[in-house]
Amino acid sequence: MKSLKLFNLLCLIVLLVACAPVEPVAPTATPEPTMTLKPTATPEPTAAPQYKILFVGNSLTFWNSGLQYYIARLADSADLPLIVKAYSVVEPGATLETMWKQTGARGMIEKNNYDVVILQDALPNTNVEMFHTYAREFIEEIRDAGAEPVLFMTWARKELTTEEIAQAYLDIATELDVAVAPVGLAWQRAMEERPELDMYDTDKIHPSIHGSYLTVNVMYATIFGESPVGLSYLPLGNPGVTEEEAAFLQRIAWEMAQESPAQD
Repeated sequence: MKSLKLFNLLCLIVLLVACAPVEPVAPTATPEPTMTLKPTATPEPTAAPQYKILFVGNSLTFWNSGLQYYIARLADSADLPLIVKAYSVVEPGATLETMWKQTGARGMIEKNNYDVVILQDALPNTNVEMFHTYAREFIEEIRDAGAEPVLFMTWARKELTTEEIAQAYLDIATELDVAVAPVGLAWQRAMEERPELDMYDTDKIHPSIHGSYLTVNVMYATIFGESPVGLSYLPLGNPGVTEEEAAFLQRIAWEMAQESPAQD
């Protein structure tokens, strides 16, 4: 009898254990997928902006190797270089009337896809009325070809003061809504501030190396709308332009480009 009771007790214990609630086992968490970081792609180098420029004028443009030579080297010396391909069509002593009637300037403008064409007349070799007449002709031709015209304001010459020449350029610039590179006014200010730094060559007509350097910095500021201050290109030669002189001339160029009424 005792054995039967003991057996029954063991069966009851087994039954109670078998029926006891079982704590659910938490499923093993699925690990987050590992993210493989791809290296940042090296950006393609940005192509330097390219410009094609034509100078139309006379010996004031081609003196000291020519402004087309200087503008390309000056632009290339910027921290972010500009690629400038510059050309010129020039004749000694020529006016815009001569350039219009007797040279290949018009055909070059029409066919060669320039971005900018710079016009330099020969006051006082011509009068203001004729200057304005042929400036209109050239500017219409330049715009029809899809280029931007820029007038190259020259400096005092014998019968005409800087102010008279400047006014002739500003008048036609206002009429035709065209940019002017105020070179003559920049020369005047530079020589007022530094009389010992002559912008004229010995003939008192053409530019000295400093005059050419100031001229091309005014061109740079006018064409690109950027300060030339800090550009590292210096014309070599004897005399050349020192770093200190370059900094002075670049400052003058930028001030005058900003102040020119034709740029407003």
